Amino acid sequence: MTVAQQVLIVDDTEINLILFAALVKKLGDCESHSFSDSRAGLAWVQQYVPDLVIVDYMMPEMDGLEFIRLLREIPGREAIPVLMITANDQKQIRYRALDIGANDFLTKPVDKVEFLARAKNMLTLNDARKKLADQAAWLAEEVRKATHEVVERERETVIRLSRAAEFRDPETGAHILRMAHFSQIIARGMGLSESDQYLLLEAAPMHDIGKVGIADKILLKPGRLEPEEFEIMKRHATIGYELLQGSSSRVLQAGAEIARGHHEKFDGSGYPQGLKGEDIPIFSRIVAVADVFDALTSERPYKKAWDVEAAVDFLKAGSGSHFDPACVTAFLNAWSDVQEVRARYSEEA
Repeated sequence: MTVAQQVLIVDDTEINLILFAALVKKLGDCESHSFSDSRAGLAWVQQYVPDLVIVDYMMPEMDGLEFIRLLREIPGREAIPVLMITANDQKQIRYRALDIGANDFLTKPVDKVEFLARAKNMLTLNDARKKLADQAAWLAEEVRKATHEVVERERETVIRLSRAAEFRDPETGAHILRMAHFSQIIARGMGLSESDQYLLLEAAPMHDIGKVGIADKILLKPGRLEPEEFEIMKRHATIGYELLQGSSSRVLQAGAEIARGHHEKFDGSGYPQGLKGEDIPIFSRIVAVADVFDALTSERPYKKAWDVEAAVDFLKAGSGSHFDPACVTAFLNAWSDVQEVRARYSEEA
């Protein structure tokens, strides 16, 4: 079923309204909406979206120029074609009307043939514009669907990679989820963009992927590692980077950066590169806080869980030495969000 095109007519002279409405009928599948009060016409167009606006310049209270200016300020009305009625000697008015958004003009007295031709052309162009906009919206939706599928496949890859490390490490899936969401919370508190927050949420679970390259006798040793064993354990940061680097995926690129840098310390005493301060990538500085806090407060076969208060004290004590102070502050300032994540992704849940 074809929807009739809607034409708004605004003119303070009753005879002109009757004439224009009659001419609009001759255009075919069109409906006219006439107003002698420009303010009433503007109120109507705030609720409905016409396909064409015909407005006279000379009107009391609100003239045609002011009407067009206010019309263009209404969201979604920026591209509606406007046909303005002016007198022959009003060129300056036409110039001003063009500046504020008029598309075409008719001069008084209005010629019927010219009116029909101009109105028909403007309606045809508006119809083509709407169809093009609909097509663009359809294409955007198709791109969104395709992108969503790619993102979902990428997310599955990340999850499977992260689980590969989990199978060889006593850390749990709940830890992976908590520390990833803690990372997102810190990123939000530090003012990172929403896209970076989401990227970090997706990439953080890969921080320890390099542990797949560490021998079980070291990775699963229940007691304290000997110095030479710890040197081997430290290699997991570089192994993780080498596993993930060079990918065209932004998530895997971020994962590589995080894997290599999340054991760096703010004072330069960390590994594997001994980076200091802001030379450490921001994602790595964030994950360092999120990972350590959750590791401390989680029970493992080789240790008891720390009290939350003790873990918070550890973060505060390490602020400026082990951890980026800005990351610690952002984490603690969002404490209610931290508690919500801990409850949502508890070991039992």
